[in-house]
Amino acid sequence: MNDTCSTGELRLASPARAPRVAHDLLALAYEPAVLPPWVDLRLDGNEGRAPAPPFAAFDGELLRRYPDVRALQTLLARRHGVAAERVLVTAGADDALDRICRAVLAPGRTAVLPEPTFVMLRRYIALAGGERVVVPWPGGEFPRAEVAAAIDARTALVFVVSPNNPTGAVASRADLEALSAAAPDALIVLDAAYGEFATDDLTPLALELPNVVVVRTLSKAYGLAGCRVGYAIAPDATLARCLAAAGSPYPVAAPSLALAAARLLHDPSPFVAEVRAEVHELTQQLVAFGLDVARSEANFVLARGPRAPFLHAALRALGIAVRRFDGEPSLGSAVRITCPGERRALVRLSAALATAFAPDTLLFDLDGVLADVSRSYRVAIVRTAQRFGAEVTAADIDARKALGDANDDFQVTCDLVRARGLPADYAAVASTFQQLYDDGLWRRETLLLPRTQLLELRRRFRVGIVTGRPTADAERFLVHHGLQDCFDAVVCREHAPCKPDPAPVRLALDRLGGRRAWLFGDTPDDVAAARGAAVLPIGVVPPNGGDAVAASLDAAGAARVLRRTTDLDRLLPGAPTP
Repeated sequence: MNDTCSTGELRLASPARAPRVAHDLLALAYEPAVLPPWVDLRLDGNEGRAPAPPFAAFDGELLRRYPDVRALQTLLARRHGVAAERVLVTAGADDALDRICRAVLAPGRTAVLPEPTFVMLRRYIALAGGERVVVPWPGGEFPRAEVAAAIDARTALVFVVSPNNPTGAVASRADLEALSAAAPDALIVLDAAYGEFATDDLTPLALELPNVVVVRTLSKAYGLAGCRVGYAIAPDATLARCLAAAGSPYPVAAPSLALAAARLLHDPSPFVAEVRAEVHELTQQLVAFGLDVARSEANFVLARGPRAPFLHAALRALGIAVRRFDGEPSLGSAVRITCPGERRALVRLSAALATAFAPDTLLFDLDGVLADVSRSYRVAIVRTAQRFGAEVTAADIDARKALGDANDDFQVTCDLVRARGLPADYAAVASTFQQLYDDGLWRRETLLLPRTQLLELRRRFRVGIVTGRPTADAERFLVHHGLQDCFDAVVCREHAPCKPDPAPVRLALDRLGGRRAWLFGDTPDDVAAARGAAVLPIGVVPPNGGDAVAASLDAAGAARVLRRTTDLDRLLPGAPTP
């Protein structure tokens, strides 16, 4: 293959002759989390509240011309009381930080970085060929002495992220002044992306120091993360020009520049005050639930503790995204939660936290969770299908149930028969199925959760059943196994639409008077119904179910997947870490 390029023609190099890059870019790549479709409350990215539309009108000239940053540059300079030549408008604060690393670092030069901190910094340092010198800063006071001790002749950059992401901890004025004096030949980078939320914004002081560059953004307090507008204020115009040369021209689109200029006319302080109140409220709630939460001066809180991973999974199952830090050893048991700055969203978050850590109600699907139906209902499906000329296996049944909308076993049987090109009338299938079950298959069912354990659960919680069974079948099972006194409510197929509709789950909650509930189910329908009712879904692999069933429950969004119903005790409040 010819790998050369000629005028007017583009030839791609063959994979065997791909160019060598200077760094392991795959290891440095930052990949935003891909969230499932049911997540509709994003509290994992630290964005600000969206400004009310409409915000600016764009004419054709604004869109057809290359963007001009001068208006926004002047506005930012006036706001901070500096010369416009010191201000560089960038594609978010990320772009400014990347440019600083590219302009200053090189092989043999180091950057002192208190960690944990903003995850992109280590990538920018590596991409620029620099070496990272890590100083631990798990939270609390800034490690001034340790950072100063790490500065030597090779030091080119010293990072001060304040308020720090992801801990919310801050540096003081004395810290910044001391570092500026300790590293006169290095550049101190004050990343003040969350500066508006801090009790003491260090920006005014930093602008007076001779070797400090300030990086800020409109993504947080001003709510313009989607516009990608940030800026750097250099100590002099020469450095600002160097930073401009370290990246592409026209980094910010004209509509984003116009939106940013308009947004700067609005005072973010009411939103900031609301967020600060939320930080306090959220911190108190998390501490009450046994998590370790350090003082935060940003728009988020960082919760640590053995139960933090479960919290992440539980909130995700309830449609709320928060941030985990997989691959970060110092943050392995930490979860970062953005404060939404909006009361309705905070109420939802608070209710979800209470549901995860302080349930008052436990709901159970019957088949596959309380009752082993592998030799009853499952056999009825197979034999009914045979009556209609179709051969069906246990794997076929699992595969159909994994698709969802499969809480009605009569309909599941119809679907399996029709999938083989055979006719199946619902009423005829239901009649045949029920006759087979009533003629003795029901006697094969065994109990998956001992009566003693159920009674203990009822002593601590409201306990109910939400099942797609007919009422007569459900009552017969309970009587046969002596469980009539173990449940406060039983919702069956005659009482509400079948799962995945959340109606039967809501009905059970109404009958029980419950507010914070978990539902244990063995199908994606159970998971979907629970989430639709703001109930925490816990998956249970039924007897003879395997990894494929577990995977389907996990993919549906269960907060946890148990291999046996009896394992539920280790998840409940007061149990060891899940």
